Amino acid sequence: MDGLFLRTATAQDVRELLAIYAPYVTDTAVTFEYEVPSEGEFARRILETLETYPFLVVQDEGKTLGYAYATAFKNRAAYDWSVQTSIYLRMEERQKGIGRVLYNALEAALKRQNVQNLYACIAYAKCEDDRLSNASEAFHTRMGYQKIGHFTSCGYKFGTWYDMIWMEKMLGEHPETPETFLPYSMFSR
Repeated sequence: MDGLFLRTATAQDVRELLAIYAPYVTDTAVTFEYEVPSEGEFARRILETLETYPFLVVQDEGKTLGYAYATAFKNRAAYDWSVQTSIYLRMEERQKGIGRVLYNALEAALKRQNVQNLYACIAYAKCEDDRLSNASEAFHTRMGYQKIGHFTSCGYKFGTWYDMIWMEKMLGEHPETPETFLPYSMFSR
């Protein structure tokens, strides 16, 4: 873990990050997306995210191993202190502690923004198969998230109905008057 380098994603990362994401689309039910997005669409997603939230990349000796980012939980002002988190690692880099390092960095960035609540929307298999294990739930549990919702057979991919769960983690104490939410762009320039 000593050689890991974390930084904010840029448009120049699109090809590598899309190469990490594509197998999750084509070979797994981890994402319910059916088609791999184009490079242009993926670049748009990254740049749109960075207007407000962190989109972090982890590298080792110049090789990109994965990424994590946050997006709006809901598009209403009252939800400014709540975000949805996502993480994707190269398939061969899972279970090595890289996700923990990446998520810890994401949480640190979100704390600087005065975010209070983290939510993760996770595909869930009633019966694990070769397309979906419940490793993401286990990872989020280790990271301090708690399961708060379970939606049954709400996603259909590869001829199988999959469930979806929501997990939550509190970053702060929820003061009576929270500090103003600060966009990530204030810290990343």
